[in-house]
Amino acid sequence: QVQLVESGGGLVQPGGSLRLSCAASGSFFSINDMGWYRQTPGKERELVAAITNGGNTNYADSVKGRFTISRDNAKNTVYLQMNSLKPEDTAVYYCYARRDFVRYWGKGTLVTVSS
Repeated sequence: QVQLVESGGGLVQPGGSLRLSCAASGSFFSINDMGWYRQTPGKERELVAAITNGGNTNYADSVKGRFTISRDNAKNTVYLQMNSLKPEDTAVYYCYARRDFVRYWGKGTLVTVSS
């Protein structure tokens, strides 16, 4: 079983920065991919960023150039560095981890970008 613990959400001003962290724990051999989704009421859940265990990354067009995803394989932790935040980035951010055919989810952390 894999549990995901997220941290780093909160309230920030437009143009500010925030770093989200998600640590995987439990009994497992390895994790393949990790990443972040976000969701705002009334909108589809959006894949924000993903990273493979080999370090390949993918980003939503809306966050390219502003967000950076990284991972520490030794700690089974994925990070999302968010810079130049905009009000439209406001959402609940969900961490995920994939191991083989199973997808695990965090409980979500709220990011609010407002002045």
